[in-house]
Amino acid sequence: MKIASDVAGLRAALKRYRAEGKSVGLVPTMGAFHAGHLALMRTSAQEMDRTVTSLFVNPIQFGPAEDLARYPRCPESDARQAAEAGVDLLFTPGAAEMYPPGFRSRVEVAGLSDRLCGIYRPGHFSGVATVVLKLLNLVQPDRAYFGWKDAQQLLIIKRLVRDLNLPVEIVGMATVREKDGLALSSRNRYLEPAERRAAPRLYQVLREIADRLAGHPETAIEPVLAGARRRLEKSALIRLQYLEAVDPETLDPAGEESREVLVALAAWIGSTRLIDNIMVSRHG
Repeated sequence: MKIASDVAGLRAALKRYRAEGKSVGLVPTMGAFHAGHLALMRTSAQEMDRTVTSLFVNPIQFGPAEDLARYPRCPESDARQAAEAGVDLLFTPGAAEMYPPGFRSRVEVAGLSDRLCGIYRPGHFSGVATVVLKLLNLVQPDRAYFGWKDAQQLLIIKRLVRDLNLPVEIVGMATVREKDGLALSSRNRYLEPAERRAAPRLYQVLREIADRLAGHPETAIEPVLAGARRRLEKSALIRLQYLEAVDPETLDPAGEESREVLVALAAWIGSTRLIDNIMVSRHG
């Protein structure tokens, strides 16, 4: 595996891949790899001739009161795991490489960025869209791989690619979970033992909602959500931020006629904010 820390090195490697007629897959990450990241890399390595993984903690997607300074960074183990997963090129730019002095441009996907997490993290998805667009422009991959755990992010990126006619296929892959259902996240390592024991309750409640709604178009959505919110709020360790059912294309509130519903939540467990979601087919 090669490592490029600047745009020049990245482009030099990519020029060789293209000259050889190789297909290229991209896995954008912020590092602190877990099995979810590695699943994306392995899939790209299986499907594409060459796989590029970016490792960049993107400062412009963090708000002033968020955890940029303490976001986990473990570049040595990340590099080892990426190589073992079949990555050919690891791109590890610094902030000054991605946002040189005088950088002024931002990308906004209107309508999708101000829902769900966007309500509580203003500017976050603009930062995500900006860095992803930069990476897609730099690498020009044939496919780029993202996880459904960050469903809103994935939908925003799909819309960005569609709206701007970018020649890349966005591949969404299923959330990877612990045996108890907790969605894998780099932030899970922040959880204290009691908090870690409480965290699987998030997915348990999502599954309960899915069981109530899946294949039952006659069941009203909001009463089911209200009951689930009450159950979560009974836990002293869980502070629910939102639990909503939305259209998986527009993120508008799901109507009773919706055939597919994305049920998404965000909650604080101690000082750690976790998100999760589940897709529900209302008509079987």
